[in-house]
Amino acid sequence: MTRQNAPLIERRPRRVSMEQVRDRLGEPDAMIKSKIQDHIDEHSRRFIAHSPFLTMATADASGRADCSPRGDYPGFVKVLGEHLLAIPDRPGNRIADSFRNLAENDGIGLLFFVPGSRETLRVNGRAYATDEPDVLVRMQTEAREPELAIAVEVEEVYFHCGRALIRSRLWDPASQALADELPSLGEVAAAQFGMDIDPRLLEARLEEGYRQLY
Repeated sequence: MTRQNAPLIERRPRRVSMEQVRDRLGEPDAMIKSKIQDHIDEHSRRFIAHSPFLTMATADASGRADCSPRGDYPGFVKVLGEHLLAIPDRPGNRIADSFRNLAENDGIGLLFFVPGSRETLRVNGRAYATDEPDVLVRMQTEAREPELAIAVEVEEVYFHCGRALIRSRLWDPASQALADELPSLGEVAAAQFGMDIDPRLLEARLEEGYRQLY
């Protein structure tokens, strides 16, 4: 039996307390704790300048969480100061989950990736939407300026070791073959929306939308 065909677990797994978690994992050593900084230093600034992709975690007032991808040319996120950075809002689906969450709960968590690097950079802090012209003009791409940006007041910055990316083989070219095992987005959309349409037509519309991003 493959993992994909393994039977589903219908009941909720049991919950363990934080005390039980610590009993099993132990405490981190002092060196690990000391790597967490409260500002963007030269090394983290350089990592951000070379990063074309990040994931952004937010939550609404009730704690309902959301994590979204953000990407553009390397350095699309601008470091404005040791405690401040800005993320452009590029054209998307207009659902604005992240903006809505930040309006209710300004906590934010960012995870920056650089292709080929096993390490990632984590940034945590507080954030809000801005239309500050001096910020938006820095994010102009091919004569197109974003309508909005997310300003992040940085509270924690630290590099995360590469174990997860090593285990996942994320940067291994052979791993890209995994995508061939998935249905196309057109097939997924046709099934989920109950549409009696050739999935290839949906895929063509999606590709056209991608070409119009810039």
